[in-house]
Amino acid sequence: MTQTQHESRLLVDGKLIEAEGGRTYVNVNPATEEPIGPVPDASPSDMDAAIGAARRAFDESGWSTDLDLRSRCLRQLQAALEKNREQLRPLIVAEAGCPIQLTYAVQQDSCIQDMLWDIGVAESYEWERELGVHDFFGMKSQRIVYKEPIGVAALVTPWNFPFMLNLSKIVPALMAGNTAVLKPAPDTPYSATLIAEIVAQETDLPPGVLNIVTASDPAEIGDVLTGDPRVDLVSFTGSTAVGKHIMQRCSENLKKVFLELGGKSANIILDDAAFEAVVPAGSMTCMHGGQGCAITTRMLLPRSRYDEGVELVKAAFENVNYGDPMDMSNIMGPLVSARQRDRVLAYIEKGKAEGARCLVGGGRPEKFDKGYFVEPTLFADVDPDSTIAQEEIFGPVLAVIPYEDDDDAVRIANNSRYGLSGAVFSASLERSLAVAKRIRTGTLGVNGGMWFAPDSPFGGYRESGVGREHGVEGFEEYLETKTIGMPA
Repeated sequence: MTQTQHESRLLVDGKLIEAEGGRTYVNVNPATEEPIGPVPDASPSDMDAAIGAARRAFDESGWSTDLDLRSRCLRQLQAALEKNREQLRPLIVAEAGCPIQLTYAVQQDSCIQDMLWDIGVAESYEWERELGVHDFFGMKSQRIVYKEPIGVAALVTPWNFPFMLNLSKIVPALMAGNTAVLKPAPDTPYSATLIAEIVAQETDLPPGVLNIVTASDPAEIGDVLTGDPRVDLVSFTGSTAVGKHIMQRCSENLKKVFLELGGKSANIILDDAAFEAVVPAGSMTCMHGGQGCAITTRMLLPRSRYDEGVELVKAAFENVNYGDPMDMSNIMGPLVSARQRDRVLAYIEKGKAEGARCLVGGGRPEKFDKGYFVEPTLFADVDPDSTIAQEEIFGPVLAVIPYEDDDDAVRIANNSRYGLSGAVFSASLERSLAVAKRIRTGTLGVNGGMWFAPDSPFGGYRESGVGREHGVEGFEEYLETKTIGMPA
């Protein structure tokens, strides 16, 4: 990296360049509402050039067939990110508003380390396998299954965990032998352009293999990227609404699509659970301002212990540490933008209007005169069919819902168009597992167990997405399958 605090150029065909006409927009710190610096504001022609570069690199170079080259280049990138992580850390905090403590885990450090697992998967992967001899109408044939890269991958990432999600897509896509165009969210561009700078200056990645394009209008540039017939795959993480739009765009060319979308995950506390130990942890809904798709934003409490549980989670919400994201004691900073703050506040007002009891928070904190902050907000007596129980708020808002018995808890948890994650707590592991197996979601934590890891497939059912990220399953999203038969 250079000594500058941020990189303000696109990466296209191996070169760091300005956007067409020198166009820029301003990256804003959500905690201070002050400018961080300029960002290249790419035009459709910039995106066209990036797609063309990726197409040429796939079609005309040996990248797709040279596993040793791919491994060397991605290991160079991992080493360079590791070397520069202390310079990256404050920049990630500044643009995402995430608490700095998270950069020592999933927002930065752990995802740099996890690159090695992703690289290792490709290095040890079974790229071809024999099926044996098959007799078809007297013709004996040997069959071989080959795994191959798909081609040009469009990688579209959100603003909540930008650095981690950029790497979660770049590494498996490139290690599978694809070339790629990364389009980060406009709110968090430096988490991508800093990767561009390191790729250009500290790796042997061939020109066009990875292109990084930022723009203030995600729809304009995104539609160019996802609709281009030269693109073979779209990997998108973000809202369900945008995911549906991308799927429609991809249907025009029948290109492969991976979508990791929204969630409305339920945290089920069974009646035999140790309430004092597990219920207060419901305040972790506020981690990073609730801006996580897999965060449990519905807490289901048994009617028989409902009042007890509500008091415990209320006390926890009243003591959430939040504020300056550079303060290691805070689990929550601001929301990422004024638009997101206003969206969350509108949901809170909707919850009040629909009759839920707002026990904690419910507005903008008076103690901050700047920044896109929202108070940690707790609702009780929430109707399972109400807006705040059904729609993804993406803010520090928890909806507490009573249930009658285990069957009722399962019914309420599954009463959602989403199916991304969830949690179950009980004194009995057997009982927790029995409930967890009935929940229609892609991931679940049981009795505090954590499912998230580089080798754990992550994704959802229903409107939470299509496909999986991470794990061997996530790597295989970037591969095609070819079967060849030959005389035995």
